[in-house]
Amino acid sequence: MGLIRSRGNRTTELRLVRIMRRYKIKGWRRGSKLPGRPDFVFPRSQVAVFVDGDFWHGNPRKKRLPKSNTSYWQEKIRSNRARDRKINRALKALGWRVVRIWESSLRDEEAVAARLRLLL
Repeated sequence: MGLIRSRGNRTTELRLVRIMRRYKIKGWRRGSKLPGRPDFVFPRSQVAVFVDGDFWHGNPRKKRLPKSNTSYWQEKIRSNRARDRKINRALKALGWRVVRIWESSLRDEEAVAARLRLLL
């Protein structure tokens, strides 16, 4: 496991960038220093957007665990979800609205764009 290096969620973030550009959603920034380091922030609307990977954040509709070392992966995903809840609470306490978008939901671009527009 130590040899596996993270490459982040760059491809999912770039998919969301394409969606926001295609639907002319403006005002977003990347690289925020807010708690949890949101993938995108809309400073004027105070909306923080996270693009969560289905596996790493335990999407209940796409849940598939590896067949080996199952207990490790269950605990890892459980702790990731607990950290997500903690980050959501911290951002809400600062007055931010939090949007979490599943990686698999990026396939329905119109729904993602409509959800973002509703909050902005």
